[in-house]
Amino acid sequence: MTKYIFVTGGVISSLGKGITSASIGKILESRGLKVALMKFDPYINIDPGTMNPYQHGEVYVTDDGAETDLDLGHYERFTHTKTTKFNNVTTGQVYNAVIARERHGDYLGKTIQVIPHITNEIKERIKKAAEVSKASVVIVEIGGTVGDIESLPFLEAARQFRLDVGYQNVFYAHVTLVPYIKASGEIKTKPTQHSVGTLREIGIQPDALICRTEESLSEELKEKISLFCNVRKEAVIEARDVGSIYQIPLVFKKQILDEIILSHFNLICKFSDLKDWEKNVVGRALQPQGKTKIAIVGKYIALQDAYKSIYEALAHAGIANNCKVEIMMVDSEDIEKKGADKLLAEASGVLVPGGFGYRGIEGKIKAIRFARENKIPFLGLCLGMQCAVIEFARNACGLKEANSTEFKLKTKYPVVSLLAEQEKIKDLGGTMRLGAYPCKIKKNTLAFKVFGQSLIWERHRHRYEFNNKYRKLLEKKGLFFSGIYPKKNLVEIVELKNHPYFIAVQFHPEFKSKPDKAHPLFKRFIKAAQEAKL
Repeated sequence: MTKYIFVTGGVISSLGKGITSASIGKILESRGLKVALMKFDPYINIDPGTMNPYQHGEVYVTDDGAETDLDLGHYERFTHTKTTKFNNVTTGQVYNAVIARERHGDYLGKTIQVIPHITNEIKERIKKAAEVSKASVVIVEIGGTVGDIESLPFLEAARQFRLDVGYQNVFYAHVTLVPYIKASGEIKTKPTQHSVGTLREIGIQPDALICRTEESLSEELKEKISLFCNVRKEAVIEARDVGSIYQIPLVFKKQILDEIILSHFNLICKFSDLKDWEKNVVGRALQPQGKTKIAIVGKYIALQDAYKSIYEALAHAGIANNCKVEIMMVDSEDIEKKGADKLLAEASGVLVPGGFGYRGIEGKIKAIRFARENKIPFLGLCLGMQCAVIEFARNACGLKEANSTEFKLKTKYPVVSLLAEQEKIKDLGGTMRLGAYPCKIKKNTLAFKVFGQSLIWERHRHRYEFNNKYRKLLEKKGLFFSGIYPKKNLVEIVELKNHPYFIAVQFHPEFKSKPDKAHPLFKRFIKAAQEAKL
């Protein structure tokens, strides 16, 4: 029977429940179990697709086109699981489904209530994810903090789940904060006690505590936490801050969290020491042989999570090249004010990520021109590719007013324009070009050298495309279109010859990068950046 692990959080938000869930998945997967991971988000939005990045952070896109929480990126990076629309559930989705059935008449004669109708819907979605994934263990991360009113239906469903499938088939892991008070030099367990107390009032007794802390927990402190929280001492897991998030599975492994979970489930699995992960991922991440500096020129630089997958993909490329990647976070609006030559002078490579809206666009275009003319390795992603096309059209082809119709509807030279099927769409949620699409790569191109094959599948999230009316002119001036979506003849990859590394793509390669398998575009980009400074 499928086993289920529920990961909750207490005291404060942003304790790392997503990384905790992914790390548990990693150590169990290494023992031979097939794992699947889910994220429950308490907000009422159907998905994060219409949220400002400053509100939510990055929107992670799955192969099947679901716009999801960024924690699904952690799940895919740490494990072999492939997430889908079934792996991210929001309050909005749950209530929308129940209300739709009520309107259809499926509940005739009944009063619709949080219990049992909302909680039943939540439980059915957990079972559906287990069915689709055919996983041995399903790890369910419940967003928010214990005590929040928004999370209560999900926590209640988690409580009921143990009654439905049996005690030994459900494991509760609670992530909590054990703060260090610098002024008094003391580590305090009271917040954890209160958090677990609140969880127990809901009806959930945690089987393990993941204690986030800056300082090491003494045996005495672990005994105190164990006593007051009614959790076995060996299941009080210290989770100190580490140099790399990819150390966390090793931290859990060292404290036999996998054995604690397997014992609860009454499972006997093969032995694993994660030595390959420790040597080839963590070892290289912590002790790189070289270093390079990459400028990310974006619009949402102020929020770390806005470009989470890009930062991780660069770290993966650093691991692959045995090199530390130092990231310069450059606001594109600052480039508009101060100039690219001043802010990008120290960069060994320039990356322009995706985004929406006109704000900061001219700064991105200036950054791309700086990289193109100064032979600095450049990688453009989604909007970054569109800006690269605009820059080339303006400055290499003489189309000074070239633009995207997203930014200037009546532009004289619309080198980027709205997809035909997007023109009549009014609803913004879930209506972009989303998910994995094929891209055919031409031989004897940089793209072919990077990927080593002529057909790839990559994930998309955009409404606007390169306007094919301008393809011949731009090609004549030296911009090469090396990747095409064959079904609709849409441009997927553009590149420059006679440049160390200048390539831009309409898709989001960062979503398919892993610490032990860096995405080829990022891997080659970092290699080019290293060589550029030799």
